[in-house]
Amino acid sequence: TKLDDSKMAGAEGDDSLYPIAVLIDELRNEDVQLRLNSIKKLSTIALALGVERTRTELLPFLTDTIYDEDEVLLALAEQLGSFTVLVGGPEFVHNLLPPLESLATVEETVVRDKAVESLRKISQEHSPVDLEVHFVPLVKRLASGDWFTSRTSACGLFSVCYPRVSSTVKAEIRQHFRTLCSDDTPMVRRAAASKLGEFAKVLELDYVKSDIIPLFTALASDEQDSVRLLAVEAGVSIATLLPQEDLEALVMPTLRQAAEDKSWRVRYMVADKFSELQKAVGPEITKTDLVPAFQNLLKDCEAEVRAAAANKVKVFCENLPEDSRETIIMTHILPCVKELVSDTNQHVKSALASVIMGLSTILGKDNTVEHLLPLFLVQLKDECPEVRLNIISNLDCVNEVIGIRQLSQSLLPAIVELAEDAKWRVRLAIIEYMPLLAGQLGVEFFDEKLNSLCMAWLIDHVFAIREAATCNLMKLVEKFGAEWAQNTIVPKVLGMANDSNYLHRMTTLFCINALSGVCGQEITTKHMLPVVLKMSTDQVANVRFNVARCLQKIGPVLDSSALQAEVKPVLEKLATDQDMDVKYFALEAISVLALA
Repeated sequence: TKLDDSKMAGAEGDDSLYPIAVLIDELRNEDVQLRLNSIKKLSTIALALGVERTRTELLPFLTDTIYDEDEVLLALAEQLGSFTVLVGGPEFVHNLLPPLESLATVEETVVRDKAVESLRKISQEHSPVDLEVHFVPLVKRLASGDWFTSRTSACGLFSVCYPRVSSTVKAEIRQHFRTLCSDDTPMVRRAAASKLGEFAKVLELDYVKSDIIPLFTALASDEQDSVRLLAVEAGVSIATLLPQEDLEALVMPTLRQAAEDKSWRVRYMVADKFSELQKAVGPEITKTDLVPAFQNLLKDCEAEVRAAAANKVKVFCENLPEDSRETIIMTHILPCVKELVSDTNQHVKSALASVIMGLSTILGKDNTVEHLLPLFLVQLKDECPEVRLNIISNLDCVNEVIGIRQLSQSLLPAIVELAEDAKWRVRLAIIEYMPLLAGQLGVEFFDEKLNSLCMAWLIDHVFAIREAATCNLMKLVEKFGAEWAQNTIVPKVLGMANDSNYLHRMTTLFCINALSGVCGQEITTKHMLPVVLKMSTDQVANVRFNVARCLQKIGPVLDSSALQAEVKPVLEKLATDQDMDVKYFALEAISVLALA
């Protein structure tokens, strides 16, 4: 190439050739990482060369000579997407098309996708004339390429050029797209199906009806289920474009068929897109068509489909027409939901548990008490922890509807049971929910029913539980105040300082760390500090160094006289401890608290 000749002429003598010479060397290096780095420096090299030489030398070189590892090609495809300024701006942007065209035909999908992404990006920078002269021919070449790779890439480019070209060219683009939708290769039909909705959005309404609908119908009954499921997604987009009166005749027959497709993956896609579909088709078709379809999806023989549909229960019910919402839910949806509560598959139950509580706000107090509470109870006792957690995390919306008395009578025993569950992750989940629960239940109720649980967690045999229980106490004090803490929490926490198990003694220190800030100076100095100081002589080194850390943490809360008179001597003593860690943390506390 021209570049090689210029390099041969002796790059050292001519500074302007230097970047290119280095690039050529680096791109021939055996080390992939070096080649990758040089591609990532392309913009710097282009800047050094200037726009003219970037167009006439760098781009041809990149187009002709790069056959490399996929990651190098990927980096190149990405770089070229932001190269417009470096070739001289929009009027020269078409110079970037040749290297991107060859990248859009390579075997590796991620490289092709990135090249298409860059082409889509720079298509916006072409003037309408350049788009027709340079960009559209590229799209046509890709669309009629021998290899399926180039034809799949073409599918992603139609929608970006269609709105800005003349009507003659538009007709050609539509023809090319039609051809690709019936391509012999499933991969190409799949790519076309995945872009069908996007392409429909830029077409005139008449062409949506005359061109897109027949393509949609054909792709939705393709022999490959991977094509059919992508057609479903496109169907939802198409439904949003059509006037209401055309939906029933043009889109619904195909979507009804998809909801009963023999492949579960297609039915899954229908379930997954159900709320978007519901919004697109409006209330009447929802009542006549979507309600029965939704019932069938909730009863589907495949767990994945049931789970996807269960996930949509709340949104589907919320978006039902208001005048008939309650009747439809009670008659058609609730019976299916009742079956799903005891589904054999835990993903289905878990999906339902994450949304079912939301039905209480839609159905109101009486229906919640009569129909939903029994279901919540079943789910709270489910053997799958995720199901129980999902119910507990959403209790507040039920509380709003039925009030605390009803809630505590029905659900509290189940919560207490979970708080003592053998699986520590279940206990952890309950702890994390406790401050919210406490806020909802109020202080009297909390003290009576749940306080003892919160204290029991502090001596749990799993560290994560003890840690979470400490944090939980702090949040409870924030909610209920320092006086409550002094009367109910602090005495019990300090009592653990005399426990024979050193881990429990350490929990006292962790609790003091967490509580000092929320309890304030008086309680910390009067009640907590003496206990910490006493523990400085503990036989276990782990406890002693945690005393030093604790004193460092509570120091800022204490008044300066207590710091000097009581804390300083203890830290100085710990600074001469035989244990390295105790010594280290004591010295750190002394310097942080500026007691030296």
